[in-house]
Amino acid sequence: MSDAERSRCGSVYQAAPGLENVLAAELNRLGAGDLNWIGPLAISEQPPAPSVWALDIWTAPERRNIASIGDAASVLRGVQRNWALVPTGHFRRANLILERLPPVKAASLIFPQPAPASHLGAWTLLETDELLYSPTKTSPFPSGVPRFVEDREGPPSRAYLKLWEACTRLGRWPQPGETCVDLGATPGGWTWAIAQLGASVTAVDRAPLAPQVAAMPSVTFRQESAFGIDPASVERVDWLFSDVIAYPERLLALVRRWIDAGRAARIVMSVKFQGETDFATMDAFAAIPGASLAHLWHNKHEVTFFWADPVAS
Repeated sequence: MSDAERSRCGSVYQAAPGLENVLAAELNRLGAGDLNWIGPLAISEQPPAPSVWALDIWTAPERRNIASIGDAASVLRGVQRNWALVPTGHFRRANLILERLPPVKAASLIFPQPAPASHLGAWTLLETDELLYSPTKTSPFPSGVPRFVEDREGPPSRAYLKLWEACTRLGRWPQPGETCVDLGATPGGWTWAIAQLGASVTAVDRAPLAPQVAAMPSVTFRQESAFGIDPASVERVDWLFSDVIAYPERLLALVRRWIDAGRAARIVMSVKFQGETDFATMDAFAAIPGASLAHLWHNKHEVTFFWADPVAS
């Protein structure tokens, strides 16, 4: 195969809708160099960087000249079986190629269900005669988007989907008999999801929970501010969850209080941005030992903070 037919590029990052500028700013901070955007994809000549804001990162991308629809399908099948299309243009031609590839099952997950373990690559058409593909990527889901079988009757809001995604990404969720605290719980989407798993949960908020959530037998409610609780006065819990709406600096101080007090084995917290993205505070969250950050599909202009006690883990 000649260089004219195939060439490697460093990495490809997929942006969430409406957050392309945030991803571009992050990649600039990470030294990704000049970016070539095609649809939601940012193509860089630099090696993959640890992006938080990308829904998915293509880690071994290649460009390949193709002579026909059949040629494109043959190229992809010759590399591996499972591929996910990211449409960026030339939609009819891309769909004709897709029809010649083995079908990829993308059934919605029934939570709690582990993320798919099968190998999955990604591809798109740059031009009618130019294919961009990567046999490896960071997300097990097409375009980094997990789909769940939703519950449209039990939860009081759709916020539970964010918790489901966070736990699926983590590969772990509350178990029966474990204890949890849910800060900023009202109306109770996260509390409902935790209680459904069989764990005990103390929900904290100034406003009352939705009645159907408050009535769940494993739910205890404390009507007070999430910031007013002294973690040292609380018995150690297996999980601390927080979807509180507050400035990132205030959430950073909150999470540090809980970690310093040693009152949580694991933490899952939404960090919401009001106005500009606060990269400096993101860096401070990420610098906490045992921490990681990710932008989830169900996040808006926010990231999710994950932390596990290094000693307990």
